[in-house]
Amino acid sequence: MFKYRDEATAKKILEHIDELGVEARFMHICGTHQDTIVRFGLEEMLNDVGVTIAQGPGCPVCVTTSAEIADAITLARNGVTVTAFGDMMRVPTTIGSLFSAKADGADVRIVYSIDDAVQMARDQPDKPLVFVGVGFETTAPSTCVPLRKDDCPENFSVYSCHRICPPIIETLFELGENRIDGFIMPGHVAVITGLDMFGPVSEKHHVPQVVAGFEPLDVLMSVHMLCKQIKEGRAEVENEYTRLVRPEGNPMARRLMDETFVPVDRAWRGFPVIRKSALALRPEFEAHDATKVHEDILSLTPEVEAEAKGCRCGDVLRGIISSEQCPMFGKACKPMSPLGPCMVSAEGNCSIAYRLGSKRLRS
Repeated sequence: MFKYRDEATAKKILEHIDELGVEARFMHICGTHQDTIVRFGLEEMLNDVGVTIAQGPGCPVCVTTSAEIADAITLARNGVTVTAFGDMMRVPTTIGSLFSAKADGADVRIVYSIDDAVQMARDQPDKPLVFVGVGFETTAPSTCVPLRKDDCPENFSVYSCHRICPPIIETLFELGENRIDGFIMPGHVAVITGLDMFGPVSEKHHVPQVVAGFEPLDVLMSVHMLCKQIKEGRAEVENEYTRLVRPEGNPMARRLMDETFVPVDRAWRGFPVIRKSALALRPEFEAHDATKVHEDILSLTPEVEAEAKGCRCGDVLRGIISSEQCPMFGKACKPMSPLGPCMVSAEGNCSIAYRLGSKRLRS
């Protein structure tokens, strides 16, 4: 690990970036990349050589909409055991959060994997249990596994909030709100998907993309590769994370996803409805599809505001503003009293900025 944090090597990479003489604005699609950039002070280093990296929609909890979270809250308040990863619990909506539902007596539980949720369902065969599935292509395959087993409990179902990456990149270009000269793509997603899925965006928009790992030298090297492509007039998908990402990805995981899920149109937080950007269970799994099993309860979900008043999480996710530029940041909105998911999730841009950023240190 430590060889990917070597300061002397970092300085050499920065010198090479500087020598290319490229001024560029890149965007990443991963909260872990943002953590690395802020934690190791890469933003200032890159600014000194003419490169800016914008925050993007790379936090799965953050891009989950208030309406989806309201559905989970409604299930919990109507006799269904709701299980989810910890970050989902504190995301606020205008009808509360999953944690507030738990405080009011609903059966809401934190799990560390879908296997935990399946076991809980087995332990309470007379009560329905829903697992709220969140994440990109990285975590979606794990959601598939128990659903395909013959012993999947009858009282177990999945409410899928899974998203897929390529459509969001296309949407960023369609919105035209940002200058984006290249993308730093998430290595953990590419471990599953491989590289080919990113190709059409580079071809259509003539924009370079580099799949990157998560150590400081990974990020710096990916920036160098992007700048080199721009200097040479290329727009390709390159792989910096060669120690883990294969061009073909993980064929078994991809097959699991293809056989279990179907891409559907869905809104992302801060974005309009994006075509084929989310994953819903195929009809053959409707016995374990919470949207079908609990359709009557979900019809009771009240309408909720997309964002709390003053929250600009959506603008942060689209890369229009930085976290610190939100007027609520560090004031009305802090990790212990968040207005939006970007201040809740460990991968949330605002949470990272508050915990690790310079403004946090000065406050």
